[in-house]
Amino acid sequence: MHPTSDERLRPFPRFWDEPRETLALAPRRELILERVQAQLRDVYERNPFYRRLYDAHGVRPDQIRSLDDFTARVPIVTKQMIRDDQAAHPPFGSYSTTEPHDVARVFGSSGTTGTPTLYAISKGDWARAAEAQAMAVWGMGVRPGDVVQLAFPFSMFIGGWALLLGVEGIGATAFSVGALDSRRQVELIGLTRSTVLMATPSYVMHLAEVARNLGVDLRRSSIHTLIVGGEPGGGVPGSKEAMKAAWGAHVTICDTGNTSECFPTQMNSSCHHGTGMHVYEDEVYLEIVSPDDLNRGVVDGEFGATVYTTLWRQSQPMIRFAAGDRARLSREPCACGRTYPRLPEGLVCRLDDTLLIRGVNVYPSAIEATLRQIDGVGSEYRVFVEKHGAMDDLRIEVEVDRPWLNAQGDDAAAARAHLVKKLADELRHDLGIRVDVQLVDAGTFEQMVFKARRVIDKRTPAT
Repeated sequence: MHPTSDERLRPFPRFWDEPRETLALAPRRELILERVQAQLRDVYERNPFYRRLYDAHGVRPDQIRSLDDFTARVPIVTKQMIRDDQAAHPPFGSYSTTEPHDVARVFGSSGTTGTPTLYAISKGDWARAAEAQAMAVWGMGVRPGDVVQLAFPFSMFIGGWALLLGVEGIGATAFSVGALDSRRQVELIGLTRSTVLMATPSYVMHLAEVARNLGVDLRRSSIHTLIVGGEPGGGVPGSKEAMKAAWGAHVTICDTGNTSECFPTQMNSSCHHGTGMHVYEDEVYLEIVSPDDLNRGVVDGEFGATVYTTLWRQSQPMIRFAAGDRARLSREPCACGRTYPRLPEGLVCRLDDTLLIRGVNVYPSAIEATLRQIDGVGSEYRVFVEKHGAMDDLRIEVEVDRPWLNAQGDDAAAARAHLVKKLADELRHDLGIRVDVQLVDAGTFEQMVFKARRVIDKRTPAT
């Protein structure tokens, strides 16, 4: 019998930093404004990248007297601007003013040209990030005594390393497995009695399939918490239900979503109550703005685009960085007692991943939500968008769940046909357009350990 989440957490303090995590809205907003103003003054005085940007837009730090001023007047920064600046001012760009001797870590993310975008993190920023990560990991229900199996790739990508900071910070045991063979991952859970698994949602589901093929019932394993990130899925109800079905109804699923440009500082992560992602807005300030006008905020509860500002970071600070994610903000109280706002559905999707099909906006997360609720669907699928004449068509290839198919016996062919019809009907109902569904054998698609790419848009750029 697994202990309940409350029973497991009862011996420990409720908060990592109670005064900070329970601060009222007004004083926290005052602190955010003070830090925004301080960052603007600092980057204008010593950062060539931001000085050029603000001069070009006629913005001066002393003009920003409120957070509304900040949203309305300060221009955004995009990933392409960062890449272009690093290409012109290698290796770290003119928005980095950290002296070489003060750089603690260098990480990178992939670029469209094959040249990575580099992040140089100072010693002071790395130390501060450790505290923020510890607070977030504690909020997700990890405690001293837990064995945390980190199955994120440990390479130049920052995600796994940042979470490792938090695990170490709270005094839990870190088992940094990385991108190991999937069968070995399952075996090591049993061998080390790992209690927390950190991975992408796709990989969590893949491990469940591998375990099933090995005859291992993960519902009886020692895992009590799944911390997922790197891609949408942890906030998708269908995906969460599928993970619970595979790993056990007792398992807590926490979603953590961030952007490399603002890491390793923790920005958004679920609490163990499952009410969505808390936004650590006194560390990295989040604005939800109109996708059509990134200088116009939207009201709480309305979906919009995410824009982030690092409030304390000195090395490569991000001021109004447009991350390109879709989300909505809620300030309704959370059962955990933290007063940080929440993203109830997490980061729904990347706005540039949104598919316009015959005049209808189709979100990849909506496709996943539908697929995960239907028996017979395997762990992987691919979405193909193609243009036939003047019409856009959506085709989805779905792996069939092998044990489900085997259970059909002589009726397997009829079961496949029924599954195709059910998927097509449900997708048409949920998406509002007709979808061509094709079943493929389990194992057809390569399993991605990090950031599964499931959408293949074959239309020409002009469309």
